Amino acid sequence: MRHFPIFLELQGRSVLVVGAGEIATRKAEPLRMAGAVVIQRARFSPADLEGVALAVGADAPEEDLLALSLSARSRGIPVNIVDRPELCSFITPAIIDRAPMTIAISSGGAAPILARLIRARIEALIPPAYGRLAALADRFKSRIRTALPDLVQRRRVLERLFTGHAADLVFAGQEEEAARLFEQALDNAPEKQGMVFLVGAGPGAADLMTLRAQRLLGEADVIVHDRLIGEAVLDLARRDAHRIYVGKVRAHHCVLQEDINDLLVSLARDGKKVVRLKGGDPFVFGRGGEEAEALHAAGVAFEVVPGVTAALACAAQARIPLTHRATTRAVTFVTGHTKEGRLDLEFEPLVKLHGTIAVYMGIVSLPQLRDGLFANGLDRTTPAMLIERGGSHRQRELRGTLDELAAAAPGWTQNGPTLVMIGHAVARGIALQERSFIDTIPPQASV
Repeated sequence: MRHFPIFLELQGRSVLVVGAGEIATRKAEPLRMAGAVVIQRARFSPADLEGVALAVGADAPEEDLLALSLSARSRGIPVNIVDRPELCSFITPAIIDRAPMTIAISSGGAAPILARLIRARIEALIPPAYGRLAALADRFKSRIRTALPDLVQRRRVLERLFTGHAADLVFAGQEEEAARLFEQALDNAPEKQGMVFLVGAGPGAADLMTLRAQRLLGEADVIVHDRLIGEAVLDLARRDAHRIYVGKVRAHHCVLQEDINDLLVSLARDGKKVVRLKGGDPFVFGRGGEEAEALHAAGVAFEVVPGVTAALACAAQARIPLTHRATTRAVTFVTGHTKEGRLDLEFEPLVKLHGTIAVYMGIVSLPQLRDGLFANGLDRTTPAMLIERGGSHRQRELRGTLDELAAAAPGWTQNGPTLVMIGHAVARGIALQERSFIDTIPPQASV
Protein backbone atom coordinates (compact mmCIF):
# COMPACT_ATOMS: atom_id res chain seq x y z
CA MET A 1 0.00 0.00 0.00
CA ARG A 2 1.73 3.14 -1.22
CA HIS A 3 -0.60 5.64 0.48
CA PHE A 4 -2.70 5.39 3.63
CA PRO A 5 -6.36 6.02 2.77
CA ILE A 6 -8.10 8.55 4.99
CA PHE A 7 -11.31 10.59 4.93
CA LEU A 8 -10.80 14.17 6.16
CA GLU A 9 -13.45 16.25 7.94
CA LEU A 10 -13.59 19.60 6.09
CA GLN A 11 -17.00 20.91 7.19
CA GLY A 12 -16.62 24.68 7.72
CA ARG A 13 -12.83 24.59 7.31
CA SER A 14 -10.85 26.69 4.85
CA VAL A 15 -9.18 25.09 1.82
CA LEU A 16 -6.88 26.93 -0.57
CA VAL A 17 -7.07 26.22 -4.31
CA VAL A 18 -4.38 27.92 -6.39
CA GLY A 19 -5.13 28.24 -10.12
CA ALA A 20 -7.72 29.85 -12.35
CA GLY A 21 -8.31 27.22 -15.03
CA GLU A 22 -10.83 24.45 -15.60
CA ILE A 23 -8.90 21.81 -13.65
CA ALA A 24 -8.62 24.04 -10.57
CA THR A 25 -12.36 24.75 -10.76
CA ARG A 26 -13.14 21.03 -10.99
CA LYS A 27 -10.94 20.32 -7.97
CA ALA A 28 -12.70 23.00 -5.95
CA GLU A 29 -16.21 21.61 -6.52
CA PRO A 30 -15.96 18.33 -4.51
CA LEU A 31 -14.24 20.27 -1.72
CA ARG A 32 -17.29 22.54 -1.50
CA MET A 33 -19.57 19.48 -1.59
CA ALA A 34 -17.67 18.18 1.46
CA GLY A 35 -18.53 21.41 3.30
CA ALA A 36 -15.18 23.20 2.91
CA VAL A 37 -14.88 26.95 2.56
CA VAL A 38 -12.86 27.18 -0.66
CA ILE A 39 -10.47 30.08 -1.12
CA GLN A 40 -9.46 30.18 -4.78
CA ARG A 41 -6.54 32.29 -5.96
CA ALA A 42 -5.06 32.65 -9.47
CA ARG A 43 -1.56 33.15 -8.02
CA PHE A 44 0.05 31.93 -4.82
CA SER A 45 0.97 34.02 -1.82
CA PRO A 46 2.29 32.44 1.40
CA ALA A 47 -0.18 34.53 3.37
CA ASP A 48 -3.03 32.56 1.75
CA LEU A 49 -2.03 29.48 3.77
CA GLU A 50 -2.98 31.07 7.08
CA GLY A 51 -5.66 28.97 8.77
CA VAL A 52 -6.24 26.53 5.91
CA ALA A 53 -6.67 22.80 6.44
CA LEU A 54 -5.71 21.74 2.92
CA ALA A 55 -4.13 23.16 -0.23
CA VAL A 56 -4.53 22.23 -3.90
CA GLY A 57 -2.65 23.60 -6.89
CA ALA A 58 -3.51 23.41 -10.63
CA ASP A 59 -3.51 25.68 -13.68
CA ALA A 60 -0.98 28.04 -12.08
CA PRO A 61 2.54 29.13 -13.06
CA GLU A 62 5.27 26.63 -12.27
CA GLU A 63 6.95 28.90 -9.71
CA ASP A 64 3.65 29.25 -7.84
CA LEU A 65 3.10 25.48 -7.75
CA LEU A 66 6.62 24.86 -6.46
CA ALA A 67 6.26 27.57 -3.81
CA LEU A 68 2.84 26.28 -2.73
CA SER A 69 4.18 22.75 -2.30
CA LEU A 70 7.22 23.87 -0.34
CA SER A 71 5.36 26.33 1.90
CA ALA A 72 2.48 23.96 2.68
CA ARG A 73 4.82 21.09 3.53
CA SER A 74 6.92 23.31 5.80
CA ARG A 75 3.76 24.24 7.76
CA GLY A 76 2.45 20.66 7.91
CA ILE A 77 -0.52 21.45 5.66
CA PRO A 78 -1.53 18.60 3.32
CA VAL A 79 -0.96 19.69 -0.28
CA ASN A 80 -1.82 18.27 -3.68
CA ILE A 81 -0.38 19.58 -6.94
CA VAL A 82 -2.44 18.05 -9.72
CA ASP A 83 -0.51 15.52 -11.86
CA ARG A 84 2.72 16.28 -9.97
CA PRO A 85 3.10 13.45 -7.43
CA GLU A 86 6.63 14.56 -6.51
CA LEU A 87 5.13 17.83 -5.17
CA CYS A 88 2.28 16.19 -3.25
CA SER A 89 1.90 15.12 0.36
CA PHE A 90 -1.48 13.57 -0.48
CA ILE A 91 -3.24 12.42 -3.63
CA THR A 92 -6.92 12.62 -4.53
CA PRO A 93 -8.68 9.38 -5.47
CA ALA A 94 -11.42 8.70 -7.98
CA ILE A 95 -14.63 9.10 -5.97
CA ILE A 96 -18.01 7.38 -5.99
CA ASP A 97 -20.44 9.54 -4.04
CA ARG A 98 -23.29 7.64 -2.41
CA ALA A 99 -23.70 10.04 0.49
CA PRO A 100 -23.36 9.36 3.32
CA MET A 101 -21.26 6.56 1.79
CA THR A 102 -18.13 7.50 -0.13
CA ILE A 103 -16.01 5.05 -2.11
CA ALA A 104 -12.51 6.10 -3.11
CA ILE A 105 -10.25 4.33 -5.64
CA SER A 106 -6.59 5.16 -6.03
CA SER A 107 -3.69 3.81 -8.06
CA GLY A 108 -1.21 5.64 -5.87
CA GLY A 109 -0.63 8.09 -8.71
CA ALA A 110 0.63 5.31 -11.02
CA ALA A 111 -2.40 5.12 -13.32
CA PRO A 112 -5.17 7.68 -12.60
CA ILE A 113 -7.06 6.77 -15.77
CA LEU A 114 -7.18 3.12 -14.67
CA ALA A 115 -8.58 4.24 -11.30
CA ARG A 116 -11.32 6.17 -13.11
CA LEU A 117 -12.16 3.14 -15.26
CA ILE A 118 -12.46 0.99 -12.15
CA ARG A 119 -14.65 3.67 -10.58
CA ALA A 120 -17.00 3.45 -13.56
CA ARG A 121 -17.31 -0.31 -13.13
CA ILE A 122 -18.01 -0.05 -9.41
CA GLU A 123 -20.55 2.74 -9.97
CA ALA A 124 -22.53 0.40 -12.23
CA LEU A 125 -22.66 -2.20 -9.42
CA ILE A 126 -23.64 0.21 -6.62
CA PRO A 127 -26.79 2.19 -7.40
CA PRO A 128 -27.44 5.53 -5.65
CA ALA A 129 -30.04 3.80 -3.43
CA TYR A 130 -27.19 2.44 -1.31
CA GLY A 131 -26.70 5.99 -0.05
CA ARG A 132 -30.35 6.12 1.05
CA LEU A 133 -29.93 2.77 2.79
CA ALA A 134 -26.88 4.08 4.67
CA ALA A 135 -28.82 7.23 5.63
CA LEU A 136 -31.66 5.09 7.00
CA ALA A 137 -29.19 3.09 9.09
CA ASP A 138 -27.71 6.34 10.40
CA ARG A 139 -31.19 7.46 11.41
CA PHE A 140 -31.53 4.38 13.63
CA LYS A 141 -27.89 4.19 14.74
CA SER A 142 -28.31 5.36 18.34
CA ARG A 143 -31.40 3.26 18.95
CA ILE A 144 -29.73 0.16 17.46
CA ARG A 145 -26.72 0.56 19.73
CA THR A 146 -28.98 0.92 22.76
CA ALA A 147 -31.29 -1.97 21.87
CA LEU A 148 -28.47 -4.28 20.76
CA PRO A 149 -25.42 -3.66 22.96
CA ASP A 150 -23.90 -7.01 21.95
CA LEU A 151 -21.76 -6.36 18.85
CA VAL A 152 -22.24 -9.80 17.31
CA GLN A 153 -26.02 -9.64 17.70
CA ARG A 154 -26.10 -6.09 16.33
CA ARG A 155 -24.12 -7.15 13.29
CA ARG A 156 -26.53 -10.03 12.61
CA VAL A 157 -29.53 -7.70 12.66
CA LEU A 158 -27.89 -5.13 10.40
CA GLU A 159 -26.68 -7.75 7.93
CA ARG A 160 -30.23 -9.07 7.65
CA LEU A 161 -31.62 -5.56 7.14
CA PHE A 162 -28.99 -4.59 4.58
CA THR A 163 -29.45 -7.72 2.49
CA GLY A 164 -33.14 -8.47 2.98
CA HIS A 165 -36.58 -6.99 2.34
CA ALA A 166 -35.76 -3.67 4.04
CA ALA A 167 -33.03 -3.02 1.47
CA ASP A 168 -35.39 -4.01 -1.36
CA LEU A 169 -37.90 -1.44 -0.15
CA VAL A 170 -35.27 1.31 -0.07
CA PHE A 171 -34.19 0.45 -3.62
CA ALA A 172 -37.86 0.65 -4.65
CA GLY A 173 -38.18 4.13 -3.11
CA GLN A 174 -40.34 2.96 -0.18
CA GLU A 175 -38.12 4.21 2.62
CA GLU A 176 -40.82 4.65 5.24
CA GLU A 177 -41.88 1.02 4.76
CA ALA A 178 -38.21 0.06 5.19
CA ALA A 179 -38.06 2.18 8.35
CA ARG A 180 -40.92 0.15 9.81
CA LEU A 181 -38.88 -3.02 9.25
CA PHE A 182 -35.98 -1.39 11.10
CA GLU A 183 -38.40 -0.70 13.99
CA GLN A 184 -39.58 -4.30 14.00
CA ALA A 185 -36.01 -5.60 14.00
CA LEU A 186 -35.33 -3.65 17.20
CA ASP A 187 -38.47 -5.00 18.85
CA ASN A 188 -37.75 -8.61 17.84
CA ALA A 189 -33.98 -8.99 18.12
CA PRO A 190 -32.91 -12.60 17.52
CA GLU A 191 -31.23 -14.67 20.18
CA LYS A 192 -27.52 -15.20 19.93
CA GLN A 193 -27.03 -18.14 17.60
CA GLY A 194 -23.73 -19.00 15.96
CA MET A 195 -22.89 -21.05 12.90
CA VAL A 196 -19.78 -22.59 11.41
CA PHE A 197 -18.91 -22.50 7.71
CA LEU A 198 -16.35 -25.06 6.53
CA VAL A 199 -14.89 -23.08 3.63
CA GLY A 200 -12.47 -24.23 0.96
CA ALA A 201 -9.98 -21.49 0.14
CA GLY A 202 -8.72 -23.24 -2.98
CA PRO A 203 -5.03 -23.33 -3.92
CA GLY A 204 -4.17 -19.90 -2.55
CA ALA A 205 -5.20 -17.43 -5.26
CA ALA A 206 -7.98 -15.23 -3.88
CA ASP A 207 -9.75 -15.02 -7.25
CA LEU A 208 -10.05 -18.83 -7.40
CA MET A 209 -12.31 -18.83 -4.35
CA THR A 210 -16.06 -19.11 -4.85
CA LEU A 211 -18.18 -15.98 -4.53
CA ARG A 212 -19.91 -17.53 -1.53
CA ALA A 213 -16.56 -18.11 0.18
CA GLN A 214 -15.53 -14.51 -0.42
CA ARG A 215 -18.84 -13.22 0.93
CA LEU A 216 -18.62 -15.34 4.08
CA LEU A 217 -15.07 -14.16 4.74
CA GLY A 218 -16.35 -10.61 4.68
CA GLU A 219 -19.10 -11.45 7.18
CA ALA A 220 -17.29 -13.74 9.65
CA ASP A 221 -16.70 -12.78 13.28
CA VAL A 222 -13.94 -15.37 13.63
CA ILE A 223 -11.69 -17.06 11.05
CA VAL A 224 -10.01 -20.31 12.05
CA HIS A 225 -7.40 -20.95 9.40
CA ASP A 226 -4.69 -23.39 8.34
CA ARG A 227 -1.02 -22.94 7.49
CA LEU A 228 -1.56 -22.82 3.73
CA ILE A 229 -3.95 -19.84 3.80
CA GLY A 230 -2.11 -16.83 2.37
CA GLU A 231 -2.52 -13.15 3.18
CA ALA A 232 -4.25 -12.48 -0.16
CA VAL A 233 -7.13 -14.68 1.00
CA LEU A 234 -7.15 -13.43 4.59
CA ASP A 235 -7.25 -9.85 3.31
CA LEU A 236 -10.80 -10.53 2.12
CA ALA A 237 -11.93 -10.77 5.74
CA ARG A 238 -13.32 -7.94 7.82
CA ARG A 239 -10.56 -5.96 9.48
CA ASP A 240 -12.04 -6.57 12.91
CA ALA A 241 -12.54 -10.31 12.43
CA HIS A 242 -10.64 -12.38 14.99
CA ARG A 243 -8.12 -14.72 13.32
CA ILE A 244 -7.10 -17.99 14.98
CA TYR A 245 -4.21 -19.94 13.46
CA VAL A 246 -4.41 -23.72 13.82
CA GLY A 247 -1.91 -24.72 11.15
CA LYS A 248 -0.27 -28.11 10.82
CA VAL A 249 2.90 -29.36 9.21
CA ARG A 250 3.85 -32.98 8.68
CA ALA A 251 4.42 -34.78 11.99
CA HIS A 252 3.82 -31.56 13.97
CA HIS A 253 0.36 -30.26 14.85
CA CYS A 254 0.37 -26.99 16.77
CA VAL A 255 -3.29 -27.64 17.62
CA LEU A 256 -4.72 -31.17 17.85
CA GLN A 257 -7.71 -31.94 15.63
CA GLU A 258 -9.86 -32.70 18.68
CA ASP A 259 -9.02 -29.26 20.08
CA ILE A 260 -9.97 -27.61 16.78
CA ASN A 261 -13.32 -29.41 16.88
CA ASP A 262 -13.93 -28.19 20.42
CA LEU A 263 -12.91 -24.65 19.46
CA LEU A 264 -15.41 -24.51 16.59
CA VAL A 265 -18.22 -25.75 18.82
CA SER A 266 -17.35 -23.27 21.56
CA LEU A 267 -17.20 -20.28 19.21
CA ALA A 268 -20.55 -21.14 17.63
CA ARG A 269 -22.21 -21.58 21.03
CA ASP A 270 -20.93 -18.13 21.91
CA GLY A 271 -23.01 -16.74 19.04
CA LYS A 272 -20.15 -16.22 16.60
CA LYS A 273 -20.28 -16.57 12.83
CA VAL A 274 -17.23 -18.77 12.25
CA VAL A 275 -15.41 -19.46 9.00
CA ARG A 276 -13.20 -22.53 9.23
CA LEU A 277 -10.88 -21.78 6.33
CA LYS A 278 -8.99 -24.64 4.71
CA GLY A 279 -6.69 -24.84 1.72
CA GLY A 280 -8.22 -26.63 -1.26
CA ASP A 281 -11.55 -28.27 -0.51
CA PRO A 282 -12.57 -29.04 3.09
CA PHE A 283 -13.81 -32.53 2.20
CA VAL A 284 -10.77 -33.63 0.16
CA PHE A 285 -8.05 -34.68 2.63
CA GLY A 286 -8.87 -31.60 4.68
CA ARG A 287 -10.38 -33.25 7.78
CA GLY A 288 -13.56 -31.33 7.08
CA GLY A 289 -15.53 -34.51 7.54
CA GLU A 290 -14.25 -34.92 11.10
CA GLU A 291 -15.15 -31.34 11.93
CA ALA A 292 -18.60 -31.68 10.37
CA GLU A 293 -19.25 -34.78 12.46
CA ALA A 294 -18.16 -32.99 15.64
CA LEU A 295 -20.41 -30.01 14.89
CA HIS A 296 -23.36 -32.26 14.11
CA ALA A 297 -22.86 -34.22 17.33
CA ALA A 298 -22.80 -30.96 19.30
CA GLY A 299 -25.98 -29.68 17.65
CA VAL A 300 -24.18 -26.75 16.00
CA ALA A 301 -25.43 -25.51 12.63
CA PHE A 302 -22.85 -25.66 9.86
CA GLU A 303 -22.50 -25.36 6.09
CA VAL A 304 -19.83 -26.71 3.75
CA VAL A 305 -18.56 -24.36 1.03
CA PRO A 306 -16.45 -26.28 -1.51
CA GLY A 307 -13.17 -25.06 -2.91
CA VAL A 308 -10.83 -25.87 -5.79
CA THR A 309 -8.88 -28.89 -4.56
CA ALA A 310 -5.13 -29.20 -5.15
CA ALA A 311 -5.31 -31.80 -7.91
CA LEU A 312 -7.60 -29.60 -10.01
CA ALA A 313 -5.54 -26.47 -9.46
CA CYS A 314 -2.21 -28.21 -10.09
CA ALA A 315 -3.48 -29.88 -13.24
CA ALA A 316 -4.97 -26.67 -14.62
CA GLN A 317 -1.81 -24.65 -14.11
CA ALA A 318 0.40 -27.45 -15.45
CA ARG A 319 -2.06 -27.95 -18.36
CA ILE A 320 -2.59 -31.59 -17.51
CA PRO A 321 -6.01 -32.98 -18.53
CA LEU A 322 -6.88 -35.24 -15.61
CA THR A 323 -9.10 -37.22 -17.96
CA HIS A 324 -8.89 -37.56 -21.72
CA ARG A 325 -11.28 -39.41 -23.98
CA ALA A 326 -8.44 -41.05 -25.93
CA THR A 327 -6.36 -42.41 -23.04
CA THR A 328 -7.62 -41.67 -19.55
CA ARG A 329 -11.17 -42.24 -18.34
CA ALA A 330 -10.67 -42.22 -14.58
CA VAL A 331 -8.93 -40.10 -11.98
CA THR A 332 -8.19 -41.16 -8.40
CA PHE A 333 -7.28 -38.94 -5.46
CA VAL A 334 -5.22 -40.68 -2.74
CA THR A 335 -3.18 -39.51 0.22
CA GLY A 336 0.51 -40.20 0.64
CA HIS A 337 0.36 -40.05 4.42
CA THR A 338 1.82 -43.11 6.11
CA LYS A 339 0.41 -45.05 9.03
CA GLU A 340 3.07 -46.31 11.42
CA GLY A 341 5.64 -45.71 8.68
CA ARG A 342 3.73 -47.68 6.04
CA LEU A 343 1.86 -46.33 3.02
CA ASP A 344 -1.56 -47.93 3.44
CA LEU A 345 -2.92 -47.98 -0.13
CA GLU A 346 -4.62 -50.58 -2.31
CA PHE A 347 -2.12 -50.46 -5.18
CA GLU A 348 -3.65 -53.13 -7.42
CA PRO A 349 -6.94 -51.25 -8.12
CA LEU A 350 -5.00 -48.05 -8.74
CA VAL A 351 -2.98 -49.74 -11.47
CA LYS A 352 -5.93 -51.60 -13.02
CA LEU A 353 -7.98 -48.41 -13.49
CA HIS A 354 -5.40 -47.15 -16.03
CA GLY A 355 -6.31 -43.61 -15.02
CA THR A 356 -4.64 -40.56 -13.55
CA ILE A 357 -3.44 -40.92 -9.96
CA ALA A 358 -3.18 -37.72 -7.92
CA VAL A 359 -1.30 -38.29 -4.68
CA TYR A 360 -1.69 -35.61 -2.01
CA MET A 361 1.19 -35.10 0.45
CA GLY A 362 3.12 -37.81 -1.34
CA ILE A 363 6.70 -36.60 -1.59
CA VAL A 364 7.99 -38.17 1.64
CA SER A 365 6.43 -41.55 0.86
CA LEU A 366 7.33 -41.40 -2.84
CA PRO A 367 9.69 -44.42 -2.75
CA GLN A 368 6.97 -46.57 -1.13
CA LEU A 369 4.44 -45.30 -3.66
CA ARG A 370 6.76 -46.19 -6.54
CA ASP A 371 7.51 -49.66 -5.20
CA GLY A 372 3.86 -50.45 -4.52
CA LEU A 373 2.69 -49.38 -7.98
CA PHE A 374 5.50 -51.18 -9.81
CA ALA A 375 4.95 -54.34 -7.79
CA ASN A 376 1.34 -54.38 -8.97
CA GLY A 377 2.12 -53.96 -12.65
CA LEU A 378 2.49 -50.25 -13.39
CA ASP A 379 4.72 -49.71 -16.43
CA ARG A 380 8.02 -48.24 -15.22
CA THR A 381 7.97 -45.75 -18.11
CA THR A 382 4.61 -44.24 -17.04
CA PRO A 383 5.01 -40.44 -17.03
CA ALA A 384 4.76 -38.65 -13.69
CA MET A 385 5.22 -35.18 -12.27
CA LEU A 386 5.85 -33.48 -8.93
CA ILE A 387 3.97 -30.20 -8.48
CA GLU A 388 4.98 -28.06 -5.53
CA ARG A 389 2.82 -25.18 -4.19
CA GLY A 390 0.30 -25.98 -6.89
CA GLY A 391 -2.18 -23.38 -8.08
CA SER A 392 -0.15 -20.45 -6.77
CA HIS A 393 2.29 -18.09 -8.47
CA ARG A 394 5.07 -20.13 -6.81
CA GLN A 395 4.10 -23.41 -8.50
CA ARG A 396 7.09 -25.57 -9.47
CA GLU A 397 7.03 -28.76 -11.51
CA LEU A 398 9.41 -31.65 -12.01
CA ARG A 399 8.59 -34.32 -14.59
CA GLY A 400 10.02 -37.78 -15.24
CA THR A 401 9.25 -41.40 -14.39
CA LEU A 402 8.56 -42.46 -10.82
CA ASP A 403 12.07 -43.91 -10.57
CA GLU A 404 13.57 -40.59 -11.67
CA LEU A 405 11.34 -38.49 -9.42
CA ALA A 406 12.03 -40.60 -6.34
CA ALA A 407 15.77 -40.18 -6.90
CA ALA A 408 15.63 -36.45 -7.64
CA ALA A 409 12.95 -35.31 -5.17
CA PRO A 410 15.12 -34.91 -2.03
CA GLY A 411 17.38 -32.39 -3.76
CA TRP A 412 14.60 -30.69 -5.71
CA THR A 413 11.91 -30.04 -3.11
CA GLN A 414 11.73 -26.71 -1.29
CA ASN A 415 9.49 -28.16 1.45
CA GLY A 416 6.27 -26.78 0.03
CA PRO A 417 3.08 -28.86 -0.24
CA THR A 418 3.63 -31.23 -3.15
CA LEU A 419 1.26 -33.28 -5.28
CA VAL A 420 2.41 -36.35 -7.24
CA MET A 421 0.64 -36.81 -10.59
CA ILE A 422 0.96 -40.18 -12.37
CA GLY A 423 -0.50 -41.41 -15.65
CA HIS A 424 -0.62 -40.96 -19.40
CA ALA A 425 -2.58 -37.72 -18.99
CA VAL A 426 0.65 -36.23 -17.62
CA ALA A 427 2.31 -36.85 -21.00
CA ARG A 428 -0.53 -35.06 -22.76
CA GLY A 429 -0.07 -32.15 -20.39
CA ILE A 430 3.64 -32.09 -21.11
CA ALA A 431 2.87 -31.90 -24.83
CA LEU A 432 0.71 -28.84 -24.22
CA GLN A 433 3.25 -27.00 -22.13
CA GLU A 434 5.42 -24.30 -23.59
CA ARG A 435 6.70 -22.72 -20.40
CA SER A 436 10.43 -22.81 -19.83
CA PHE A 437 10.39 -22.98 -16.02
CA ILE A 438 9.25 -26.61 -15.83
CA ASP A 439 12.13 -28.81 -14.73
CA THR A 440 12.83 -32.00 -16.63
CA ILE A 441 15.20 -34.67 -15.39
CA PRO A 442 17.89 -35.13 -18.06
CA PRO A 443 18.33 -38.63 -19.53
CA GLN A 444 21.63 -39.22 -17.75
CA ALA A 445 19.89 -38.80 -14.39
CA SER A 446 17.58 -41.74 -15.03
CA VAL A 447 17.64 -44.53 -12.49
